[in-house]
Amino acid sequence: TVFLFLKKSDRKTGLLKVNVKVPETFFSKIRKEKVSICEVQIGNFTKKTKCLVNTPADIELDKEKNTINIFPLSPIPASKDNYAIVLKVTNPNRGGLYQFHSFGQSSGNIPVSFYLGSWTLKMQSQ
Repeated sequence: TVFLFLKKSDRKTGLLKVNVKVPETFFSKIRKEKVSICEVQIGNFTKKTKCLVNTPADIELDKEKNTINIFPLSPIPASKDNYAIVLKVTNPNRGGLYQFHSFGQSSGNIPVSFYLGSWTLKMQSQ
């Protein structure tokens, strides 16, 4: 399970849409039913990372552009709680470093796209 965190300190506005760019070299099957977004408790040495509340969302996978588009049914609020995009995938056949990039679309009168962040994952081969 991979958690891509959307921390409250990183969000200045609510989110209507989240777009995640999957690296082209990430050869692991990503299935629509294995992708979710949730309010999360970020773990540390004494507690595990876990989803507290799942956020209902429509998920779209674009295989040609290697992207995951997430449309929460209600906007993710700004600066309230930590959220995470959860990918339940197996490690790819080839281990290595993989960089995922994310963009968001703000809620408000004029939706604006903006950079949310990047995550670099070090994966072991299967």
